[in-house]
Amino acid sequence: MILPRRRLLATAGAAVASGFVPRHGHAATTTEGLLAALAAPYANVPPMPPVAEEDALLALGYVGPTSDGGWTEMHHVALQAVRRAFPRLRTVYVESMPYSADATRLLREFVAEGAQLVMTGADYGDFLTDVAARAPQTAFMQCDGRPLRGNVSWYYIAHWYVSYVIGVAAGLLSRSGKLGFIASFPLPSAYAGANAALLGARTVNPDATMQVISINAWFDPQAAIQAANALADKGCDFLFGIMDEAGYLHVAQERGLWAAMWNKDIRQFGPDAYVASVVLDFAQFYIAQVRARLAGTWRPVPQLLMMGNGVDRDPWGQRVPQDVRDRADGVRARIMAGWSPFAGPIRDQHGQLRVAEGKTMNDLELYDWDWAVQGVSGLP
Repeated sequence: MILPRRRLLATAGAAVASGFVPRHGHAATTTEGLLAALAAPYANVPPMPPVAEEDALLALGYVGPTSDGGWTEMHHVALQAVRRAFPRLRTVYVESMPYSADATRLLREFVAEGAQLVMTGADYGDFLTDVAARAPQTAFMQCDGRPLRGNVSWYYIAHWYVSYVIGVAAGLLSRSGKLGFIASFPLPSAYAGANAALLGARTVNPDATMQVISINAWFDPQAAIQAANALADKGCDFLFGIMDEAGYLHVAQERGLWAAMWNKDIRQFGPDAYVASVVLDFAQFYIAQVRARLAGTWRPVPQLLMMGNGVDRDPWGQRVPQDVRDRADGVRARIMAGWSPFAGPIRDQHGQLRVAEGKTMNDLELYDWDWAVQGVSGLP
């Protein structure tokens, strides 16, 4: 497998919003301004012509199988919502689209079949932009992407806020103060998840640490189980991660640990260990993009779906004490009101000051996070 291309540099997009970028709270307003600055150079790109619903085709390239129980399943759930909203719309999708020249071939087939809107999972980078350059009347959107062009945009979820809230719970629940994190690859999404969780934990346990193990896969239950057992053997009694399956939740259940998950509520695989999940909901975003493309108002607008509007935690696990719930939810309420927890001073794992006192990391910096905070080990 080719390592996902998460480090492509962001370029500019369009300035006209599609109506989904959140507009509540100081943090969201700041994010709007950052995205608008990226968008400005494409402000005058003419919109694509409208298309009748019965003549339109939405094509999707998924990074995994729709049965993965995680990331791809949640995108597929959003597709079902689109089908209900636009019953005459034609749709087609490909599962486990490879990170190779085959991705280019499949994307070209989408265009040849007449797709007006193509949406893909993460990391297709150059494959997508190369095809888009030859298909100016097709809109392309990449989740967790970076490139922006006149007909190419990206979107992602601001999961770092939810991870911070779960981290507060982790700091209260962990007896050892040793937290473990199962990562796919050492990429910004993993850095943001592990860093945010530890920063949250350290507000209630200043001595908490986070050990990360990367398994070089998004979906590998056996590798996730091995990593979880290794972390447990090192004394970690709270497991977190960014995987598409329940492997490490099984370990937490068997070994009497706590665990927080990603993508959706999967507490049935470890009800005693389950704390919460970073839950994704792309449905309204997908519907908004399709509606804009049909109406001829779609623009290449980068968007981050914020906590409470595309990403959030699910109900707390059955064994999470009420006082833990209350303290973590109090932090969530502050964030929803506009407070950001990512304020300096913040040092990296080598002790270097990265965020000075009085400074706050903005959402694009959090989106591109590529250094580990003090107390996190196992990430470069």
